[in-house]
Amino acid sequence: MEEKWYDYWWYFIPGLSNEKKKIVSKYKITSEDLFHIEESQKKYSLKEWFTEDEIERIKTSRTIKGWKEEYRKFEQEGIRLVCREEEDYPKRLRGLRGMPGALFVKGELPVKEAVTVAIVGARNCSAYGERVTLQFAERLAEEGIQIISGMARGIDGAAHRGALNVSGKTFAVLGCGADICYPKEHRGLYRDIQKTGGILSEYPPGTMPLAKHFPARNRVISGLADVVLVMEAKEKSGSLITADMALEQGKDIYALPGPISSELSKGCNYLIRQGAGILLSPEDILEELSVKTKLQERNCQKNKKILESKEKIVYSKLGLYPKGREELLQLTGFHPQELAEVLLSLQFGGHIEEITKNYYIVK
Repeated sequence: MEEKWYDYWWYFIPGLSNEKKKIVSKYKITSEDLFHIEESQKKYSLKEWFTEDEIERIKTSRTIKGWKEEYRKFEQEGIRLVCREEEDYPKRLRGLRGMPGALFVKGELPVKEAVTVAIVGARNCSAYGERVTLQFAERLAEEGIQIISGMARGIDGAAHRGALNVSGKTFAVLGCGADICYPKEHRGLYRDIQKTGGILSEYPPGTMPLAKHFPARNRVISGLADVVLVMEAKEKSGSLITADMALEQGKDIYALPGPISSELSKGCNYLIRQGAGILLSPEDILEELSVKTKLQERNCQKNKKILESKEKIVYSKLGLYPKGREELLQLTGFHPQELAEVLLSLQFGGHIEEITKNYYIVK
């Protein structure tokens, strides 16, 4: 749309704070109105919202050549601008402080209703960290969970690849323009992410990957997610910055434990000591997120048909976390001999498993 370039101009006026730029949504003034500020001053009390210096800055910014041409160029390259006022703007970001007023998107935006997990970690990760990250990302993506990361080397790249391996949705938040693939060796990954998900950035196309951009982009990664998984991290790392931001946003943090002698595990072990959840299996996360797996759904349908009423009662009390006989006696109200017979029947039927003596889980 022709008027969209006014949004581009407004949200990227240099030297005007994000709080001032929110006036567009707060007071229902359009960016086009503000471009024609002389006329708008007759209709609105702009001096209540802007200082004289800011009004002058707005006027001066219009003399910068190329706003419209820049907008049209990146639009032709398949990059769209999504502003805070628009319906498409991520719902998870709306309620958080300090979120960008606009995002540049190449591909899709995360589905608002879908469960979303951010996976972050060390660039120079270990083979173990990369392998476990792939496993987690694949398993979560299989269940329709969206994977968010930063497309960096190491853990980020493994998280995206894991989701792509099972044709899942994954989204990369960049610390540069959405038109720039960084690092360069992730060119194939950059293209593949756009097939099922999208590339997101708060920085205009052409913005280079400067070091100062990456801590800022981490708040968007955590902001888009329901929970954040830290797979490997040194004692001082960008992943811990992401974890801190996630905590400020009220998000849950989970960390992969590792050897106390490993530099790459020090950050994760620190997070666990501070109260982060411990990552032991993807199923733990699925249960925490209340995501019922496809396998469980199939088993549930099968068992509805074949289990007797007593077996249904016992089976319904079991899950992925082990439960002991004593707990099952209390939950079901059965006599010990009666429960023993039902448990044996469920085991023979291949519906449950005794993982240690007198402790059971569903298969």
